[in-house]
Amino acid sequence: MNEIRRGTAEMTGAMLISGTIGWFVLMSGQPVTGVVFWRCLFGALTLLVICGAMGLLRPGILSPRTFAIAVAGGVAIVLNWLLLFAAYSHASISIATTVYNTQPFMLLGLGALFLGEKITITKLFWLGLAFAGMAVIVEGKPAEATATGSYAIGILLSLGAAFFYALAALAAKWLKGTPPHLIALIQVSTGILMLLPFADFSALPRDAGGWSILATMGIVHTGLMYVLLYGAIQKLPTHLTGALSFIYPIAAIVVDRFAFGHVLGIAQIIGAVIILAAAAGMNLGWTIALPRPKSGHLSKEAAE
Repeated sequence: MNEIRRGTAEMTGAMLISGTIGWFVLMSGQPVTGVVFWRCLFGALTLLVICGAMGLLRPGILSPRTFAIAVAGGVAIVLNWLLLFAAYSHASISIATTVYNTQPFMLLGLGALFLGEKITITKLFWLGLAFAGMAVIVEGKPAEATATGSYAIGILLSLGAAFFYALAALAAKWLKGTPPHLIALIQVSTGILMLLPFADFSALPRDAGGWSILATMGIVHTGLMYVLLYGAIQKLPTHLTGALSFIYPIAAIVVDRFAFGHVLGIAQIIGAVIILAAAAGMNLGWTIALPRPKSGHLSKEAAE
């Protein structure tokens, strides 16, 4: 029981930290590529210390194949950050984060395509419900965004971010048994190499406040968040991990409301609730009651 309580506290902390990153991104004043570059750099330094303390830097831990998959996952996670952070200024933190939570359905398709995982009737139901919520959100765009098309761009960027996150999660499935903190270090190190050619060192923060925002995203939102998240995953049952993950979008919506005054419209609220409910059903393994055929009964496997 103590382990469950500790894991719950760690998962809650990780999700609350994740929910605040949008504020740091927008307040940094840096271009998206710069934000992600500095996040990767400060995150790599933090994770390097953590991995060293855990004895994960000794040779022979990773095979060449494992390292290559970790690097590929790093490419995906960095593209995910770039697209998600870019979406904030187009569709607001609230909408971008909600749409981003369609990622379980992206992973569903990728799992069926590459891992041979079965797509059941129940999973298709949650998928359809999520897309219904997406349609409501798209139709609920603010009037001021209609002329510019910015809102639609934000939605597409968020969907792209969800897709690349799903690719990174797929890579993580192939890396089962590999120390997760080491995977995270490889991912952010990959990000440094990817974004170094695009880093604009002439637009660096001019004061300690600007640097503290970038450092916080690397140390807290990357290093500390990974430690809390992976610690929680090791302690909690899957259903509890999935349930607590919804603290992230709720925290992001609260931050968006109080930090930037963004209030969701009725249609956007309805769409957000539908998407989050569908994602909850998917993550927590909720089943739907299906009518039994007269000639027999539907197998449990088909319904689930």
